[in-house]
Amino acid sequence: MQFERRRFDNRRDRGFNFNRAPREMHKVICSECEQECEVPFKPTEGRPVFCRECFAKKRRF
Repeated sequence: MQFERRRFDNRRDRGFNFNRAPREMHKVICSECEQECEVPFKPTEGRPVFCRECFAKKRRF
């Protein structure tokens, strides 16, 4: 199977989809700071979940 090369001529071709429905958010407790936050995915039991700020701190290292 041969993959077709895509040209990026306009916003539609760059992956911007402004008509997409809003993502379902899930309320969780951050594993680091223990604050309540929302994430755009369903958390897997037994795996840590981080709020935006704690996740950004972890990525810096």
